[in-house]
Amino acid sequence: MKIHEYQSKKLLNEFGVPVPKSTIATDKETLLENFRDFQSKAVLKVQVHAGGRGKAGGVKLVDNSQDAVEFADKFFGNLFQTFQTGDESVVVNKILVEEASIIVSEMYLALLVDGSNQSINIIASPEGGTDIEEVASKNPEKIFSLPVNTILGPTDFHVREILDFLNLDKTLFSQLNKIIRGLYKLYIDKDCSLIEINPLILNDNNEIIALDAKITFDEDALFRNKDISELRDLSQENEVEIKTAELGIKYVQLKGSVGCIVNGAGLAMATMDVIQSAGLSPANFLDIGGGADEDKVSKAMSAVLSDGNVKIVLVNLFGGILRCDVAARGFILALKDSDGTPPKLIIRMQGTNSEEGKRILSNTKYNISFAENLDQISQILSSEE
Repeated sequence: MKIHEYQSKKLLNEFGVPVPKSTIATDKETLLENFRDFQSKAVLKVQVHAGGRGKAGGVKLVDNSQDAVEFADKFFGNLFQTFQTGDESVVVNKILVEEASIIVSEMYLALLVDGSNQSINIIASPEGGTDIEEVASKNPEKIFSLPVNTILGPTDFHVREILDFLNLDKTLFSQLNKIIRGLYKLYIDKDCSLIEINPLILNDNNEIIALDAKITFDEDALFRNKDISELRDLSQENEVEIKTAELGIKYVQLKGSVGCIVNGAGLAMATMDVIQSAGLSPANFLDIGGGADEDKVSKAMSAVLSDGNVKIVLVNLFGGILRCDVAARGFILALKDSDGTPPKLIIRMQGTNSEEGKRILSNTKYNISFAENLDQISQILSSEE
């Protein structure tokens, strides 16, 4: 689950990480009042769940009321697009009004899980304010990755290593130590999946401040943090993803043409790899889960069919708790209710009542190809390329 920058900064502040003074505006009048509170010089930032706002014109240093009004008129209630949103746009309902900072240097700092060594990694770079992916590609030596034992947490030694890598003066150890420990506590206490500060700055008062912040959370752990759940902004999320989440279906919309319906996250990832290897691209990630009934299966298929980019629907099921005959009847319910001509279906069913499921689907008018394994799926997909 994603939250806005202003929400992220509020959390950082609660955990002892310094952030600039700021207020949030939901209309032009409030924005102007907040702007004047900062002596008519502030940074205005549109609040959307996407990076690249600055490059798209959504971040601006403003020093007069006329420019502040123009910024508000340009963005409030309008659609906003960055390189991260792709062909889609998101609506701007809030704008952050923040005190301007005099920047001496910019850095990058992040915390994320590293499954390979079962730790939380601290990622640091002296190249803040730029795309970290670009830095990793062109100057990998400027990125420092430090695994932290989840029992011991960050130590003074860790902080000194990061301090040296960021080329910060040793007198700043205390500040950086407080920031890193605060970020780590926030990460653990609130079940974060990512905390990213880009840039982390050193200002003209020799203070280290989080000038921007991005935090995402593990949705499976939200039941432990009701306060975090309340920060969700559904206006920033895909409508189909919201509806499927309410049904307990893991669905993420992508940009390809092959819709996927799979039970099990691992099988779903393998299925998406097969699609890519066949020269096509998945239109979604969808894990229907193991305990679905006909209605849930039908709604999963309907979610996939609602994507106008879908030209092929690939079903890859291993019947267990979810019997294949139950899944087949659910698919037919959705196909009957769909508008227009349903796309081609490629279906692999193994496990409980798989033969019955195939028989049910074979006795329909739909364009269906059956596969027994991933190789056959790949061959069928390749012929459709």
